[in-house]
Amino acid sequence: MKLQLALSIGIVSIVIIIVAGAIINSTELSRENKVRVAYFPNVGHAVPIVGIENGIFSSGIGNDTKIETKLFDSGPQVVESLFANSIDIAYVGPGPAINAFLKSQDNNVKILAGAASGGASFIVHPESMINSVDDLSGKRIAAPQIGNTQDISLRHFLSEGGLKPAEKGGSVIVLNVPNPDIYTLFTKGDIDAAWVPEPWATILVNELGGSRLFYEEDLWKDNQFASVLLIGRVDYIQHNPQIVQRWLSSHYETVNWINENPEKTKIVFNQFMKKTFGKSLPNEIVSESLDNLKITSDPIGDSIFIFAERADSLGYLGRDDYNLTDIFYEIGDNK
Repeated sequence: MKLQLALSIGIVSIVIIIVAGAIINSTELSRENKVRVAYFPNVGHAVPIVGIENGIFSSGIGNDTKIETKLFDSGPQVVESLFANSIDIAYVGPGPAINAFLKSQDNNVKILAGAASGGASFIVHPESMINSVDDLSGKRIAAPQIGNTQDISLRHFLSEGGLKPAEKGGSVIVLNVPNPDIYTLFTKGDIDAAWVPEPWATILVNELGGSRLFYEEDLWKDNQFASVLLIGRVDYIQHNPQIVQRWLSSHYETVNWINENPEKTKIVFNQFMKKTFGKSLPNEIVSESLDNLKITSDPIGDSIFIFAERADSLGYLGRDDYNLTDIFYEIGDNK
């Protein structure tokens, strides 16, 4: 509980600072030599965390460019900040990435690279009596903010099982709350299951006795899907091509470093948690969480289009037909 409280308080404080910063920065359109990057304090975002903590990005970008980091706890918050011009590039899940591309003016937000595959699980409470999708009717299931990647996956899974959420006239109560609040609800027995990313999935299992009904990648072709992507504002990219190219080079370098140094990666991540929240995670949780995902620069394009189809079926992409043409940005594009 102390760990959850520390993380919860830390995340709330971060969000307050971010909101204030967005208000201030939304009117700033200067082409100052800096890059403002957003990411989450979880293991799926190991690339920005390790790359920044190890100095890979600062070394690659160079001393003439300032790196401003901003922490978030949900993709929709990141999208709002991108639209407010308070961040330039960001690490988010495919759901928010697709939403940002479709809803930004002139498709001003695009995908630059992949950062992670997998790393989410369906965790059931020890007293829930859930053994399969057939047991979900009448249950209370949590996922992070509505429209985020886990929320889309959960609602699609229910639909595939012939179930609907209560607000759509169905029998399953879906709760969209931040990950720290999911921990609290799980502790109290106020939810029966949760679809959450790492390290929260492993925390619910190791600390609270939850059972992992399945890993999300088990539901995907070749057991892989994009779970974290690097996205950026096109106007920033086009005005700062060298900075973005250097960032991408450092991004690829960090991916390779992480895959070549798994044990050192765990140490760097926990040092980051200690510095950010004043408390690190148990080593076994960090180790298992990182083992449950794949760090990759491949955006796994097919999974992006599948996520879009699922989000559209849920009504998350609006009433008009959507078009993901050019969602992947390549340096040199003038679109």
